[in-house]
Amino acid sequence: MTVVGVGARPGVSAAEVLAAVDAVLPACAAPQDGVRLATLDVRAAEPGLQAAAAARGWPLTGHPAATLAAVPVPSPSARVADAVGTASVAEAAALLGGGTLLVARTVVGPVTVAVAS
Repeated sequence: MTVVGVGARPGVSAAEVLAAVDAVLPACAAPQDGVRLATLDVRAAEPGLQAAAAARGWPLTGHPAATLAAVPVPSPSARVADAVGTASVAEAAALLGGGTLLVARTVVGPVTVAVAS
C-alpha cells in the first residue's frame, strides 16, 4: 500500500491535487498496488480532495493535527505549524500509513505531497 500525504490550501481543485500526486507517484509506486490519500482532518472535507480521491477510487483519510504533530518528519515547517497546528501535513500523513518515506515533501502549486510505502 502506498500512502500519499497531501497538504493543500483551502479551495484546492481535484485537478490540482491529481497533478501533484501524478508528479511524484510514478517515480515511486504503481497505482495498481493500492494508493491511499491522507491529510489533515479539516482538509479531508475539502471538495477538491474528496473529488480527487473519488476520481481514482482511492480512500481518503483525515488525521487530527495533534496526531500529525506527534510524527517525526524530515522537513517540518514553522509556517505550517502556525497555520494548522502541526509542523507537517504531507510527510506526517504519509508516514502514519506505515512504511518508509519514499518521496519527501514536494510542493506542486497549491498542493504539497509526500509518499510513503
